[in-house]
Amino acid sequence: MGDKANAHPGAAGRATAADHPASVRNVVLVGHSGSGKTTLVEALALTAGAVNRAGRVEDGGTVSDYDEIEHRQQRSVQLSLVPVEWDGIKVNLLDTPGYADFVGELRAGLRAADAALFVVSASDGVDGSTRMVWEECAAVGMPRAIVVTHLEAARADYEEMTRICAEAFGGDDPDAVLPLYLPLHGPQAPDGHAPVTGLIGLLSQQLFDYSSGERKGSEPGEDQLPQIEEARNRLIEGIIAESEDETLMDRYLGGEQIDVKTLIEDLERAVARGTFFPVLAAAPAADGARQGLGTVEVLELITRGFPTPLEREAPRVTTVDGKPRELKSCDPDGPLVAEVVKTASDPYVGRVSMVRVFSGTLHPDETVHVSGHGLADRGHEDHDVDERIGALSAPFGKQQRTLTHAIAGDLACVAKLSRAETGDTLSAKDDPLLMEPWQMPDPLLPLAIQAHSKADEDKLSQGLSRLVAEDPTMRLEQNQNTHQVVLWCLGEAHADVALERLRSRYGVQVDVVPHKVSLRETFANKAAGRGRHVKQSGGHGQYAICEIEVEPLPGGSGIEFVDKVVGGAVPRQFIPSVEKGVRAQAAKGVAAGHPLVDIRVTLLDGKAHSVDSSDAAFQTAGALALREAAADTKIHLLEPVAEVSVLVGDEYVGAVMSDLSGRRGRVLGTEQTSGGRTLIKAEVPEIEIGRYAVDLRSLSHGTARFNRSYARHEPMPPQVAERIREEARDAS
Repeated sequence: MGDKANAHPGAAGRATAADHPASVRNVVLVGHSGSGKTTLVEALALTAGAVNRAGRVEDGGTVSDYDEIEHRQQRSVQLSLVPVEWDGIKVNLLDTPGYADFVGELRAGLRAADAALFVVSASDGVDGSTRMVWEECAAVGMPRAIVVTHLEAARADYEEMTRICAEAFGGDDPDAVLPLYLPLHGPQAPDGHAPVTGLIGLLSQQLFDYSSGERKGSEPGEDQLPQIEEARNRLIEGIIAESEDETLMDRYLGGEQIDVKTLIEDLERAVARGTFFPVLAAAPAADGARQGLGTVEVLELITRGFPTPLEREAPRVTTVDGKPRELKSCDPDGPLVAEVVKTASDPYVGRVSMVRVFSGTLHPDETVHVSGHGLADRGHEDHDVDERIGALSAPFGKQQRTLTHAIAGDLACVAKLSRAETGDTLSAKDDPLLMEPWQMPDPLLPLAIQAHSKADEDKLSQGLSRLVAEDPTMRLEQNQNTHQVVLWCLGEAHADVALERLRSRYGVQVDVVPHKVSLRETFANKAAGRGRHVKQSGGHGQYAICEIEVEPLPGGSGIEFVDKVVGGAVPRQFIPSVEKGVRAQAAKGVAAGHPLVDIRVTLLDGKAHSVDSSDAAFQTAGALALREAAADTKIHLLEPVAEVSVLVGDEYVGAVMSDLSGRRGRVLGTEQTSGGRTLIKAEVPEIEIGRYAVDLRSLSHGTARFNRSYARHEPMPPQVAERIREEARDAS
């Protein structure tokens, strides 16, 4: 890394099945939307020889709608896998979307990878979302490196960007984030911009010229060495500071020239441990060229500096009944434990699952046990089933290259797992196991939908169940109070992709309708009502009279029915009928059509007829009595109130608190947290935060997070309640 003039040409080629975990590297690419992750993956694949017959790099991915949806969105919307081979090492490149709506795909990529490349645009800098992901990786000790892209931009400044990266990612130790190379500039253009045509290796002190489309190494001129001296000395000191050899710093400060080979070995160890984070530069190849600038250096870093799957701690595993099970880290001969990190549907081969094997070896056509976590709160069914898998393959664009096996540490695509969902565990059928699930963000943007036609209605249920099986960041809700089908998404783009997949992949057309919150009604004061249902129209008549008293109860009390009839005014057999009628009317509401709650209904008196009284008559009378009582008093409209916690950068605290107040929110308090952030806790009516997932992102430039939970129902302000009632009257 840094001292090789050229990679061996024979090392490049298309990836095959790995035979040992030591020959695998799993790398996820992270960065904001537009930073150049996909372009970098293509450049690395081209340099490694993963091209088609026309010499064009194939798109990575496992799903059939890759082009259609991503081209329409003008952004990546899903995790894709591009395996390449370099220097005898299989490198699984996991390209993730940079847009916040698709953070579930990013987390899946982080789960499957052992190291991360943070891709930063030289013209755009480091955004807040990228910093937050960096902190997540730091929390679990994932090794990281930074690749600066868009060096061709007019305002690109590589040296300044390395300083920004050290400030953004270095924390208390900016000297742990340092460049390994400096740019080599070509002749200055008329506009004053000097293009980057190569790199200068700070450790090797070699020039690597890419201007011809091939990497060519050479010795620097005498006039170039002083230009790199300061950066080289700082890099050496940064590497020595992370060295396990405690004598190295003293020797260096004493004037000893440390051998470059020793420095490189220490650098590689520090990178693999996740204590040193090198900065590199890369750019795609020019038309007709094979190697893009910096791509060889990035591949060298991945294969020589990033850890093997053997260095990753074994995941927490239990038996399906919850008993802990110890696993040896990444043992190809151990019990089978693999995880579905992505699920998608293909019109030709059906469901395709991208799988990371953590233990054992997966073979095609074998029967495995599929264990699901039963995310019932997100519309997922619990399942523990045996399934026979189909072929194993590695993606090559939209083609699948057949694999003979997938060992511990490797990634593969598995066909014909009809029940497997994202996050499920695959294990041996006679030794079923379950991996601890990874954390997924809660979807907080509601999308209420209904079938466009009767034909769509017949297919809607199956389409929705498949959709949530593929995407664990999506939650399906069948709201019993509002009678709406609601897809909870992470944002507008996420919702847009969900609708597009329903239409294009499952042939279901839906209409988006306004989302309703679950409103309720209650009595403001005590009231009395008389229900009289008397009809005589020849033959058997109907006769039932009941008198009730209604009084409000504390929130959460529900409906309480009390019998205080004396003297048999209402026969015993009809008292349950009155209660049934009262409860049925309460469920329908008495003012604006919302369920009536938190009241005590006391049956005081009534009358019956020996012939014409009946169960149905007293049910009707009970309902009439409740309606009459409601007409004689004020009815409160109750709205659900959510407890909201917002984690936001200190610079946005004032704006967020002001916005919450504008939503009729009550701030309960704030708490200072690490990283210059504040946790704001507030109670906000749910009707005011339907689009909060979108609005908060805009308000905080994508750096804030929030969660919500139901707190209680409470009376709605009169002016808001009157507006809701008017809307209900207009709708009817």
